[in-house]
Parts: sequence; C-alpha cells; structure tokens
Amino acid sequence: MTITLAVGDEAIAAAKAEEVAKEPEPQASLKLKARKSSEGNIMVLDHVDIDIIVMPEKNKVLAVTKENYTDDVYDSQNRLFQYLSRKGLIDLTSIKSGNVYGSLEASYVPEVFNGADAIETIVFGVGKFIEEEKPYFAYNQKIEDDETERTTSPEDSTTLGDVPHADVKGSIPVDPQGSYWGVGTTGNMAMPDNAGRS
Repeated sequence: MTITLAVGDEAIAAAKAEEVAKEPEPQASLKLKARKSSEGNIMVLDHVDIDIIVMPEKNKVLAVTKENYTDDVYDSQNRLFQYLSRKGLIDLTSIKSGNVYGSLEASYVPEVFNGADAIETIVFGVGKFIEEEKPYFAYNQKIEDDETERTTSPEDSTTLGDVPHADVKGSIPVDPQGSYWGVGTTGNMAMPDNAGRS
C-alpha cells in the first residue's frame, strides 16, 4: 500500500483530482426504490406484487409478498427467478420455498468471473427484471381503472339508444299480494270468464 502526502492547497487539490480520475466510471445505472436493512440486506420495493430482498451474508435472493398471497404473487416470483436464472445470476436448482409464508428464495454465486461485485450484479439484475415488468404493471392498472370507471360511472344508454324512465316496467307485478292474473289488492285486472271452471 502506498501512502501519498500532499502539502499545500494546490498539491491537495491535485491529489484529490488524481483520486477521482482513478475511480472507474459505472458501466450502467438504473433507479430503484430500495433500502438497506440493519442486517445489511438490500430490499428492493419497486415491484407491485412482491418485495425482493438480496441477502449478501447468506448469498440469497428472497421474494416475499407485499400483501395477500395470490396466484399473481406466485407468478411474479416465478418470473423473477426464471429471469435471474436465464441471465445466469442464480443457481436454478436452488430455488425453493422460504421460511416466510408465501416466499421463494434462491442462492446466487458470490464470485463473479469477470471481477464485478456480486451484490451490485444481482441488484442490477433485479432492477432490469423490474424494468421488464413495468408494462405488465401499467396494463393491470389500466384494466383496474377502466373497470372502476365502468362501475362507478355507467352509461345511461344502450346500443338501441336512450331508455326513457317509466313508473312500471316489465311483466312482473310489483305488488307481492297480486296473483298471476292480476287480481289482488289493486284489482286492476278482471278474472277471465273461464277461470276456476272445469
């Protein structure tokens, strides 16, 4: 290890500029809604159905449900681990159920052959998966919004045009005391001549 001393403002500024120049530029970047837990786990929270947790100490990726465990949640977990296995980021044979209800987990290889950081690589892979899922999120949200709009603001017309309102519609009498023939408390209809005769 080499120790470099810089004396004076100009020498310090030159040493700082040299350090900045030595830092490699990132090859790729993306934005994720993520946080780090007190254990050092990285929790990616961008997905609609699942939270994805990268555990560096255990070399695992864990996918847990956000709310209720449904078929959509399992499908999202399945797509995540298929994507990561296709990219060669996880061991396909290590996918199994986690110790949390409705979770799936898989192991990733901590050593990356090209010298890249394994944690950065797996988090980047998770981010690329979420980018691929965004059209799926948007499509589901559009269907849900359309259904909400349809049920809360229905149209007052049919394919035949507007239907005017009337006091009585249909052939079933509103009066529960009225009989089939219309004889009852209302007495609006007369009984036919042959009714009750054999």
